[in-house]
Amino acid sequence: MSFGEMLEMVDILKKADYDGKYGPYSNPNVRMAKIMAKVVKSLHRNFGVRRSKDQLRKWWSDLKLREHDQYRRIRRVQKREDTQQQF
Repeated sequence: MSFGEMLEMVDILKKADYDGKYGPYSNPNVRMAKIMAKVVKSLHRNFGVRRSKDQLRKWWSDLKLREHDQYRRIRRVQKREDTQQQF
């Protein structure tokens, strides 16, 4: 998975609160499946790659739990982009 694809995926998952940090949601499994479907569509539309929901779900878990340095790098790039858009 390229860095651009990772950046796109993390951006969507964070904006949609995929992990459910900000409140109890009704039907969390359905909600998470819909969010992951958005990620699949976005990656196919923007990068032309087809990835399954399960593959992306496992990648997201690995990124958070095992690849801290990569995750920090992605968040740093996103933060930089957010500050540039404000001006």
